[in-house]
Amino acid sequence: MAASLLIVGAGGHGRSVAEIVAASDAWRFVGFVDDTAPRSTSAANWPVIGTTGELAACRSVAEFAIVAIGNNVVRGRLQQQLIDLGFEIASVIHRSAIVAPSARHGVGCAIMAGAVIGTEATLGNGVIVNSGAVIDHHCSVQDYAHLGTNACMAGGSVLGRAAWMQAGSALGYGVQVPAGAVLNVGEKVQAL
Repeated sequence: MAASLLIVGAGGHGRSVAEIVAASDAWRFVGFVDDTAPRSTSAANWPVIGTTGELAACRSVAEFAIVAIGNNVVRGRLQQQLIDLGFEIASVIHRSAIVAPSARHGVGCAIMAGAVIGTEATLGNGVIVNSGAVIDHHCSVQDYAHLGTNACMAGGSVLGRAAWMQAGSALGYGVQVPAGAVLNVGEKVQAL
């Protein structure tokens, strides 16, 4: 039987995660929680059932939850709030993503369409790996970091906690990006 799942965030990323969930037999999507979408509306024909201030009440309708918000700091704060309320934290992986058997990921990760995660790569909690992003062998992506569309990490590189690689940015072999850093669209960082 499919497990009940709540998605926190009904914006573009949240709706993309909802499509992955809807295509999976593992989940029964109960709806979104979102502070900006009125409850009387829906997001992409899925219900908005409350706000983040009402997460405790949502525990009665969902066993699992995932935060699908691009802001790394907000995602981390809300994921901890869900844990404190007793939710199990889900990770969602698109069926077209390629994840090496030796790769590991924490809870609350969203691995989107066409993403590639290589041999012995490790992803922390709450990581977003967007469409077409590549995390090569032996890379480390720390908690709440975010790889934008077509971002690329070469072997052995490290993306620090809550750091953000915007679309098309790239890390050379062994490069380490500090916590909270933001790489601009298309920016390339090479090893020294």
